[in-house]
Amino acid sequence: MACALLFRLSLLLALTAPSPGKHLGPKSRLRYSRFLGPSNVILLRWDFDLEAEIITFELQVQTAGWVGLGVMNRYTFVGSDLVVGGVLPDGNVYFSDQHLVDEDTLEEDRSQDAELQGLTEDGIYTTMRFSRPFRSCDPHDQDIMGDTVRVLAAYGLNDTVELDRERTFVKSIFLLQIVHPDDLEVPEDTIIHDLEITDFLIPEDDTTYACTFLPLPIVSKKHHIYKFEPKLAPHNETMVHHILLYACGNASVLPTGISDCYGADPAFSLCSQVIAGWAVGGTVSPGFLGLYDSSGIRVYYTSQLRKYDMGVLQLGFFTFPIHFIPPGAESFMSYGLCKTEKFEEMNGAPVPDIQVYGYLLHTHLAGRALQAVQYRNGTQLRTICKDDSYDFNLQETRDLPARVEIKPGDELLVECHYQTLDRDSMTFGGPSTVNEMCLIFLFYYPRNNISSCHGYPDIIFVAHELGEEVSDPMEGMMAMNNVEWTPENIKKAEKACKEAQQTVLIKTIDEVVENTTGWIPNITPTPRGPCLESSGGKVEPQDKKPAGFRAAPMALPSSSATTLRCLPLTALLFVQGALSRLLGTLQTRG
Repeated sequence: MACALLFRLSLLLALTAPSPGKHLGPKSRLRYSRFLGPSNVILLRWDFDLEAEIITFELQVQTAGWVGLGVMNRYTFVGSDLVVGGVLPDGNVYFSDQHLVDEDTLEEDRSQDAELQGLTEDGIYTTMRFSRPFRSCDPHDQDIMGDTVRVLAAYGLNDTVELDRERTFVKSIFLLQIVHPDDLEVPEDTIIHDLEITDFLIPEDDTTYACTFLPLPIVSKKHHIYKFEPKLAPHNETMVHHILLYACGNASVLPTGISDCYGADPAFSLCSQVIAGWAVGGTVSPGFLGLYDSSGIRVYYTSQLRKYDMGVLQLGFFTFPIHFIPPGAESFMSYGLCKTEKFEEMNGAPVPDIQVYGYLLHTHLAGRALQAVQYRNGTQLRTICKDDSYDFNLQETRDLPARVEIKPGDELLVECHYQTLDRDSMTFGGPSTVNEMCLIFLFYYPRNNISSCHGYPDIIFVAHELGEEVSDPMEGMMAMNNVEWTPENIKKAEKACKEAQQTVLIKTIDEVVENTTGWIPNITPTPRGPCLESSGGKVEPQDKKPAGFRAAPMALPSSSATTLRCLPLTALLFVQGALSRLLGTLQTRG
């Protein structure tokens, strides 16, 4: 017999972020680190100054040759930038800001925007440390913004700078994470508890959603979960795509065992409030079929309560059954509207202003970009979050540089950008990776009872705009398979979806559902910030070496290689002995 228990969330406020205007000199500790290549050959450390918009990198490679670090274009090496350096046998150094003019050829930038802070070789490692602006005025430098960044690292075995694909690596990283996991306070009475699926046989399907109910330990008073992290079974890292932890409504008896999710078992409708989640983004290992998995989430909780309870609000396009994306699309936009005017009525009590401090973006393989935009009184207020370089294989909770306040009556719009040039059939919304989703999770405080707010268009209107005669939504969706998806019809469908009236579906943690309607507002693009002129000077063809070249760089401090722990959330979650279920997507790849 399961107990009927309450669920609460909390936010940790005692976090320390980098102080504004902090100067990162040659001996400053760089707080973030990540291995970029196999066998831990390449270690990247970095830190940044948000106020000055300067980022500092330190690249350490097991080589006595040249090393290079930069940012890659999304789809090609051409146009990528690469800062190159090394130490010659006589002890002199070389260092320059370059770019790729084709897949294999490097050319020096005429504007040198990377500032060398140190370059050493000790017989085992070559270590290069430099800083650069987030956005320089050099068109050959890729911008570093609040998007996913495809970091490009390369090295050679000697001092002849030539690219070799076997020693060139690309890794997607979100570089501008504000709060470091180590900044969390660790209460003395911390209790650690693992929520995991035990010995689940991974089937030979493309995608499996495995759900189970897991009781949390009974506690005598309110506790806060202040941290969680994934607990992946060894060698199964590539199998598990994401893990979600939901809070459940009151129930006297909950099922046992593991079964399918999302409609397969009505008992799972008791659980709709996401409270914790982990998704791909770490190192990928070779996968094998026929494995048993025991992955899950490890939670850290304490009786030392924080000031606020934390909530998660799910926004976007209602996944099934209306969502569709045509095949062969260079670009296709989907929109999901949220209207907060009914939040107070559905919450059953006044809703304080929502203070958003973090977010998580989610589409599947066709997704290329997402953004959430806020409107007040019919006027666009701000872009809450966005990523124009979304990578399906890097899904993690991200901090906002400044808190965003959502007031009752505000409208929130999620826009998702897809590309389906590699597909010759329709893509529909659904749970599998070959289906699509368009979701953004906002992490906020103080918590209210609203769990999700999704929108979807009038599919009958869309079908009529495409010349299809239909009388109900099911016919409307089926008619999408009859359309000849020319570039003209793709754009016509996108326009119709944006102009159609949206149904807004709002749900509470107790599965109370209300509908309203609205129209998709226009999005005014956020202007790009100013670029920073180079302090390193210009490189003219007659120059033998770039201006600002340093023949005697400052020595780097010694440091040991450490792996960044995967801690996707810095938020706190509280569950007072609540019954929760653990949901894992075990994705097998042949």
